[in-house]
Amino acid sequence: MKKKESLRSRNVTIQGSRTSLRMEQEVWDALEEICRREAKSLHQICTMLEERRNVSNRTSAIRAFILSYFRIAATDAGHMIAGHGAAA
Repeated sequence: MKKKESLRSRNVTIQGSRTSLRMEQEVWDALEEICRREAKSLHQICTMLEERRNVSNRTSAIRAFILSYFRIAATDAGHMIAGHGAAA
């Protein structure tokens, strides 16, 4: 029985250079949701993260950004801005 591959590779353009990133499908899904919410392309978000990156691993920086993005959205202030949750 073949083990299911949990990582997915995708090509993105970061600062004008094409590169390949390998992350879990759930991470790709979350990143795509952020792109939709922010009306930015995957390439734009990845370039923004690259310009602000202060850790050596690019995919770690992306995962940390996703976690931070949704943690902020889950705060009372984030719920108020979105118009839902207990604080709204």
